[in-house]
Amino acid sequence: MKSNSKSNWIKNVLQPTIKRRIERKPDFDNRSGIKLETVYDHTDATQSNLGYPGEYPYTRGLQPNMYRGKVWTMRQYAGLASAEESNERYKFLLNSGQSGLSVAFDLPTQTGYDSDHPLALGEIGRAGVPISSLADMEVLFKEIPLNKVTTSMTINSTASILLAMYIALAKKQNIPLDQIGGTVQNDILKEYIARGTYIFPPTPSMRLVTDLFQYCAEQVPKWNTISISGYHMREAGATAVQELAFTFSNAVEYVQSAINAGLDVDSFAPRLSFFFVAQSDLFEEVSKFRAARRMWANIMRNHFKAKNPRSWMCRFHTQTAGVTLTAQQPDNNVVRSTLQGLSAILGGTQSLHVNSRDEALSLPTPESAELSLRTQQILAHETRITDTVDPLGGSYYIENLTDQIELKANSYIDQIKDMGGALGAIQQGFQIKEIHDSAYKLQQDVENNHETVVGVNAFQTTDPTIIPIQRIDPDQTKNQLKRLAKVKSERNPDEVEKRLHALRMAASSTQNIMPFMIDAVENYVTVGEISDALRSVFGEQKEFSPF
Repeated sequence: MKSNSKSNWIKNVLQPTIKRRIERKPDFDNRSGIKLETVYDHTDATQSNLGYPGEYPYTRGLQPNMYRGKVWTMRQYAGLASAEESNERYKFLLNSGQSGLSVAFDLPTQTGYDSDHPLALGEIGRAGVPISSLADMEVLFKEIPLNKVTTSMTINSTASILLAMYIALAKKQNIPLDQIGGTVQNDILKEYIARGTYIFPPTPSMRLVTDLFQYCAEQVPKWNTISISGYHMREAGATAVQELAFTFSNAVEYVQSAINAGLDVDSFAPRLSFFFVAQSDLFEEVSKFRAARRMWANIMRNHFKAKNPRSWMCRFHTQTAGVTLTAQQPDNNVVRSTLQGLSAILGGTQSLHVNSRDEALSLPTPESAELSLRTQQILAHETRITDTVDPLGGSYYIENLTDQIELKANSYIDQIKDMGGALGAIQQGFQIKEIHDSAYKLQQDVENNHETVVGVNAFQTTDPTIIPIQRIDPDQTKNQLKRLAKVKSERNPDEVEKRLHALRMAASSTQNIMPFMIDAVENYVTVGEISDALRSVFGEQKEFSPF
């Protein structure tokens, strides 16, 4: 007899079955604490605010025809031990069909130290490309016309300096600034929360962010001035709900700071962008991306009263989850990252990076980087998942999960608002503690076998992991130091000091600091020298900690 309601089906069909066949787990809650039902029907999902693609609140996608018109930008993140090696890798990826560049910088560059600084020893080129002066940028983008590609730069504390170098390089290539496009991450608040590569205290750091907003709105109109990042907080242990809540709380802080600095919201909001992770819970990730668009549209239209529909659009880049990659059985990582990439596409991302199989062991080899790019290309051109917009839209489960993620994330946002906003909550250690608690719970679940990680705590093999890995050539470090020494010996020291003095004066005033940075880097003043000049005015930030 056919059940006429979900409750009847549970009573008459499901429960007798469970008594005969015990379920695999005592509960099926996801990591965000959302209880997952055995089945969903029309009573579980509200679709009154679903809308259509390309229309507010953009739950189903930013463009009416999405990937039927243009597939996402394939932007593989890369940065090797030297500018020369990185330049070769970028050309290799572009020739393999990549449609945008994404630059990884080494730790000294991210924290405002030149390669010849004592604190840089042992870290030069380890996590990305070392950039100390405009000479390094000239090598990094040699024979790559900046008006033909878009470039994303994962850089935060020194974001203004690296963008100044990119602008100076475009000018050297005789490219008008209104023809260059890309993104600079420039998200200092998440550094305080999850990543730690901050230099200055919050107030001057936020000033650098809003100065960059203003300068680009006037001079570099195609540049995305910030990529507000949930990725690193999620990698540190946040849940999907926390990822959205903490990201949008930070975004509200940035928008309000820019408004307080005198900027009109619609002058800069269309160039805001976001950066999210794609982890392995496929349906939760799809729902998260859909909820993100709806939440941001509501924040910008209803809270900030933005009038331009482009200001309401949550445009985001996605990267598959580095934290899920395992050194054991590294070929498993190809499967993981493929399914994670699938979730980003089904969720409507604007650009995508698919992690490589060997990244738990080293920087990716050319072969593994190419395989990751081919993964994107197969998803785009062979699976036909791009042939219709929001193919999971209308699923009772997806719509219910989208609603619940939005509801829980908004509850977090309200809690943070009551603490004085994102910065007030950071100063109280709130987000840090929440992420640490979530990370601890996940680790406990793995160690207690409540969560399965294939090849790690289940389905293990005794064979050792032996695959070719990317090695760092010590000669590349020597070449980097030689180039930096040559730059410092050949430039005019009086001109360097003149630019540094002007920079310190600008930092001490209310002037926009970007023109002074551009002038400095054009005279081969280095990342470390500019950072030290700002340290002398702004001071340095000590650790935020709830413990």
